[in-house]
Amino acid sequence: MVQSIRACSLAALMVGTLIACGQPESRAGASSQPAVWTDPSPHRSEYVMVNGVRLNCLDWGGAGPALVLIHGLTDSPHIFDDLAPSLSDRFHVVAYARRGHGHSDAPTGPYNQETLVEDLRLLLDRLGIARASLLGWSMGGNEITEFAGRYPDRVDRLVYLEAGYDWSDSTLQKEFPTISPEASALYSFDAYRQWYRRAWFGNTPWTPGLEAYLRDITRIDHDGRVQAVPSGAVLDSLVASWAHSGRNYRRVRAPALTVYAASFLPIDTDALDVKRMSHEWEDRYMSAFRRASSERMQREMPHVVVRHFPNTAHMSILVAAGDSVVATIREFLTAASNR
Repeated sequence: MVQSIRACSLAALMVGTLIACGQPESRAGASSQPAVWTDPSPHRSEYVMVNGVRLNCLDWGGAGPALVLIHGLTDSPHIFDDLAPSLSDRFHVVAYARRGHGHSDAPTGPYNQETLVEDLRLLLDRLGIARASLLGWSMGGNEITEFAGRYPDRVDRLVYLEAGYDWSDSTLQKEFPTISPEASALYSFDAYRQWYRRAWFGNTPWTPGLEAYLRDITRIDHDGRVQAVPSGAVLDSLVASWAHSGRNYRRVRAPALTVYAASFLPIDTDALDVKRMSHEWEDRYMSAFRRASSERMQREMPHVVVRHFPNTAHMSILVAAGDSVVATIREFLTAASNR
């Protein structure tokens, strides 16, 4: 029971919510979404059957080399709605919801790393992508590391976007703070959005991409209450697997870029309790862990470039850093495409 609670707390922090923990599994699409809304991001949404499951893919187009974006734990490909269009002029940009996430199928299992990497391999096959650069955000760094180690001939370059952390570290799992919404934040989608922005994005402007993302990782019950995707059962399976799946950076031969934010939780925020927790977490543990993670990648990966971006946090770096982060990623990937 204690292990289950700890795993649930770790998974929850990756997305900023505990509302999925311990709740019965709900089927994707079984409940209605909030008020009618159209995602303006210029992507095509489709479903691809791989490895016995149907995965939801977003395709932003582009005629250049393939770039596949992989989201974090309990997230969805819409987390890239703001980033992807800025890269599609030079790359064919695709993202997908891993099994159990977003609007992809959520089987009872398996959810181990071997299965998730096989899903990625088969997805590339189905999309006709023989070789690609991979960008992983947060826990997406797990899949890109393992895939690059197993299939080096299918990888051009890797981008670790706030993903240069080995989440299997036992001390990290114990040190994670717990963040959960007050009960009133779960009464409606509007209330939940307000809490989510405050807890995870601080003063970062709310974009249409973030709106699409939040809508994709929530379901609304008949009474208007918010439920999270994935379900608690899927979360338990994922965390149990990933907590014991350390990264083998030494197997990676592809050139890599790892991008770190300045903090994990928002510091640029008017919410004093969030700011206080962020500073305490950084001072007590996360700052040192970030430094150790960066040093480990530089020791174990022969071709890694490390970049740190001030005034950004784990989630807001996807939208807040704007041109500086995008320019760094473009420069790194463009050099690869010109080889």
